[in-house]
Amino acid sequence: MENAKLKLSISENSLETTFFFKGNLDAEGVAKVWVKAKALILKTSYENVIFDLSQVLIIDFAGAALLLHLETLILKQITKESSVKFVNVNLKHEQTLQLCRKNFITSEKIIVHKKQDDFITATGKNTFSFLDELSATISFTGEITIAVFKTIFKPKTLRWKEFFLIFEKTGVDALFIVALISFIVGLVMAFQAAMPMRMFGAEIYVANLIGLSVTRELGPLMTAIVLAGRSSSAFAAEIGTMKINEEVDALLTMGIDPVYFLALPRILAAAIVTPLLVLFADLVGIIGGAIVLVSLGHPISAYYAQVINQVSCMDLTGGLIKAFVFGILIASTGCFKGLRTQTGPSGVGMATTQAVVNSIIIIALADAVFSIIFYIFNI
Repeated sequence: MENAKLKLSISENSLETTFFFKGNLDAEGVAKVWVKAKALILKTSYENVIFDLSQVLIIDFAGAALLLHLETLILKQITKESSVKFVNVNLKHEQTLQLCRKNFITSEKIIVHKKQDDFITATGKNTFSFLDELSATISFTGEITIAVFKTIFKPKTLRWKEFFLIFEKTGVDALFIVALISFIVGLVMAFQAAMPMRMFGAEIYVANLIGLSVTRELGPLMTAIVLAGRSSSAFAAEIGTMKINEEVDALLTMGIDPVYFLALPRILAAAIVTPLLVLFADLVGIIGGAIVLVSLGHPISAYYAQVINQVSCMDLTGGLIKAFVFGILIASTGCFKGLRTQTGPSGVGMATTQAVVNSIIIIALADAVFSIIFYIFNI
């Protein structure tokens, strides 16, 4: 029928702009006027916009999509308060529009109308966000503590297969990168220290420097940073993906504690494997320094004697204690951020980024606290 073909016209005055649709707003009609309608929208000055549907005979989902798309274009370009209205819409057409609107992406409208918070409002929101994060952290710490005691008294309840799998991924699979970084750092430190010490004829004391710095500080710190970027991010991504896929909710529905089921095996595995990685890193770092001194003409026996005489058991133990605590902090941060993942396409990415950044910050703070404690107790 001729009168069923879709036609579009426009009427403008100082107060409002009206779009008149006539005919069938169906897939066939929409295909013919979509480009024209979009062009008219882009040329229109927006104050109050009206879509008049009094002469529309049929609206299907293609027609509803066109109307909502035009509405979105208008809302994206307005610079002040305006209104977009649909008038003369019968009940059947209104139902089609509402059904289509539920599945139509309208995030652009939210972004357009969102006002920037003033300083006081932003400060209040940030304060409440910080307090909420602090409360969740304290709660998570308590849940982990309870889970650890539960494992001590009922070790069979722990997912040991998951524990050993995470142990392998966190420890064995990280050996190469830990060895590479430790070796290079030991090598570079020895070269940098050998140059000024040569002026005083004290090159051999580079061994003392390498032994102490690697075992007490650099070994635990470098290993922790590697695990923060490698394991903490992996824990956050794994648990975060489960969270947005509602697998964590399914665990709660079945009466299973997600902290005990998901977080505890990862935290225990990281706490045990990190000191072992640090021992390996210490060895490789010292070997890197040895290569430099041997290349400068000092015998390997002299280097070995200097390291053994300088590095005490307490120095090594202090580094391993740091590593144990760092492992717990890294895994806990990754699991915590994973369980706190927000829904949406960027939720997992944000959780992963926050896990890495927070882990590095916490490691630095914990290292500073350890340094103060070791100084006070002369360790």
